[in-house]
Formats: sequence, structure tokens, C-alpha cells
Amino acid sequence: MFVHGAFEKARRYIITQSETKEKLKEKIEQGICITISRQAGAGANTVSESLTDLLKPFRKNNTPEWTSFDKNLIEKVIEDHHLPRTLANIMEEYKFTAVSSVVDELMTGLPDTWALIHKTFETILQLAQMGNVVIIGRGANFLTANNPFAFHVRLTSPIEERVKHVESHFNITHKEALDAVKKDDADRKNFVRKFFHKDIEDPVNYDIVINTYRTGLEGAAKIIRCAVMSRFQSQFAKD
Repeated sequence: MFVHGAFEKARRYIITQSETKEKLKEKIEQGICITISRQAGAGANTVSESLTDLLKPFRKNNTPEWTSFDKNLIEKVIEDHHLPRTLANIMEEYKFTAVSSVVDELMTGLPDTWALIHKTFETILQLAQMGNVVIIGRGANFLTANNPFAFHVRLTSPIEERVKHVESHFNITHKEALDAVKKDDADRKNFVRKFFHKDIEDPVNYDIVINTYRTGLEGAAKIIRCAVMSRFQSQFAKD
């Protein structure tokens, strides 16, 4: 059992939901699902963590604790479906187009690539249904497009600023950071086109598009909080 960091928060979210429903013996009120699509290096993880902290004081008693899901979402899929840890890397967005040879080498009887993708999408829909979640990437905005309690965000930033961020965060050279940013952007674009037949850059797919370079990461989180609370006023506790 991996019980550290973000995954521990995700695990507690799921457990708390189950226990709360059992105790109340009634349906918990629907919470909000916020999806975040992002350009590489735009600061989505920092924004999502800040956002959940900002929203926690306004949570209604009969709704879940606010929780952010990114790489920990992969961990949950692996755990829920009793899949080997070696499959975790397959679930990364940028590897979907190259996993067939890997899957062929796995033991007979394990889920194929499409089954893994299906389980990931299924988990996103389940989390969105429970609500009070921030889900980063993996086409979550397209999966939850018909969810009336979903709010979709796109984070952008000038490429030079994103490269600086990646270069500093991972302690790599400028060229390595530039190559990584360009590759991640291209891979995410291809992922969305392949599985949803959409353009990830098209602003009509989002409720709000934010340039984190201009707003700052904390500023972006505050903007999202205000927009979400304005849209779903009845879903939040009063000050």
C-alpha cells in the first residue's frame, strides 16, 4: 500500500466517502468537479493544491472533502483493479500510443491497453460523480462534458516561462526543458485528438482559460475559486 503524499489524500477521500455514506444511510449531496487541462509547465499541480485549500472553508457538511487528483489518479486505478505496479507507467498520457509492444510482453490474462484506458476513464467519471474534486489532465473535461456540476479550466503560459519553470523544477538544461515542454504539449494534443477527436487548444472546450504567467499560480487559483463559487452558489456553505 502506497500511503504517502498526494495518494494518501486520494485514498482518504475514497475511504471517507464510503464511510460517510454508510453512516448517513442516505445520498450525499453532489459536489463540484473541476477539471484542469494545461500546457506543460503552466503550474497545474500548484494551482490545484492551492485551489483545494481555498475551497475547503466553503465546503458544505454533506459533501466530500476537496481533493486533487493527478498522478495519484493512476495509483488509484492500479490499486482498485489489482493491477501490477509495473503497469503504472503505461497509464501516463504520453505513452498510450506506444504501449502495444509492452502489453504484448506482459503475462497472459492481464488487461490490454484499451481496458486500462477504460478503467482510467471510468475512475474519472466516478470521482466526478462524488464531487469536490480537481482532476488534472487525461481528457477529464471531455469525459465530464455533460456533468452539470463540472467546471472546466485551461491553464496556459508563454513557452519561455514554462521552459524556465521546468528547467528549475527538474534541474535540467534549458534545451532539455524546451524539448520536454514541446514533447509534452504535442503528446497531450495527440492524446485528446486520438481519444476524443477534439482540439485541446480550442477555448470553447473550457469555461475559463487562464494565463498563469500574468496571474501567478496563487492568483489563478483564486480566479478559479471565484468563478466556480459564482457558477455553483448553492453548492457552497455561506461565509
